[in-house]
Amino acid sequence: MRAGVRWTHLSLRELSRRLVALGPPASRRTIRRLLRKRTLGRRTVRKKQTMGHHPARNAQGENIARLRREYEAAGAAVVAIATHKKAWLGNFHRSGTTCTAETVETFDHDFGSAGQGKLMPHGIDDLGNHHAHIHLKTSHATSAWCCDSVALWWEHAGRAAHPRATRLLVLSDGGGSNSATPYLCKADLQGLANRLGRERRVAHSPPYCSKHHPIEHQVFPPITRACQGVIVHTVDIARPCIARAKTTTGLRVTVRTRDQVYQTGRQYAAAFKHNMQIVFDDHLPKWNYRAMPECT
Repeated sequence: MRAGVRWTHLSLRELSRRLVALGPPASRRTIRRLLRKRTLGRRTVRKKQTMGHHPARNAQGENIARLRREYEAAGAAVVAIATHKKAWLGNFHRSGTTCTAETVETFDHDFGSAGQGKLMPHGIDDLGNHHAHIHLKTSHATSAWCCDSVALWWEHAGRAAHPRATRLLVLSDGGGSNSATPYLCKADLQGLANRLGRERRVAHSPPYCSKHHPIEHQVFPPITRACQGVIVHTVDIARPCIARAKTTTGLRVTVRTRDQVYQTGRQYAAAFKHNMQIVFDDHLPKWNYRAMPECT
């Protein structure tokens, strides 16, 4: 082994040929044995290095853990929300294998103009019941869609699962339709609190920490595995594939579709900042706040 060499993509056959050119020959079997002796083997690249570190990262992580314990002890509902990876609808290639009688052929390029829109799954993980709810649509991913998704979960499952809950804790990432910055998101959040008639507390994950979000590692990986190799021509094909996602720990997945079209470029009302019922925490207020129903 040469000093400073950390990896190689050469095959055993190529390594054997190069050793012959250098002097001492070695068969592929010998090379394989020597590599194992030095604990060298073929490995895939792993996404582990964070792209940044926020100084308040640990403080917010501890705050989220405290809020979860507090709300769960009080019998309140605790959910984690996020948007899953979007996918083009159409005859597009997808990684994975399926059992078929003949080879399935797809387009050789993934041009969105050749498809029938983009599938946007929004997920809500009821952490107390280990029950995930995935809502599918093909319109734009907006804050209104995010809030409607939470309302849809509450109407169809949340109210029955948490009949005594007067508060709702939502764990969210910090970007996209769940962003912690735009006031439009907070305006839609205020509207959701009014619709549900319940206080909704939001706690955002710090920057560069979305992979530690509960739904990201508890729900989305099983969904990805359940859809591997399936060509998603329509929403009706994706729905049963996502619904069969499961884990050995008992994860359940319920899938619903929504046909409403959401507009982009919306603006919040000019007087919203002065009239809103958003209460920011004293500790890390940018990431922690509550939306109070206006009726209270």
